[in-house]
Amino acid sequence: MSDQVRYFEVFAGPFDPCPPIGYKSFQVPPNHFITFQPPNLPQFQPYEALKLGTLWQPLYSPYGSQ
Repeated sequence: MSDQVRYFEVFAGPFDPCPPIGYKSFQVPPNHFITFQPPNLPQFQPYEALKLGTLWQPLYSPYGSQ
């Protein structure tokens, strides 16, 4: 699976009064990488699936502060 976190450089104009931020990041959901649900996807156990928010392991995306 591709990396879910993407980075980009923030534009800083020559007359911008604020200090430049540099880089920002954003997270791409894993369902953008899987176009259809293939058969026999690996699954989490029911308790773990409820805790993580998805039954299928390839669709899991951790929530984090960025």
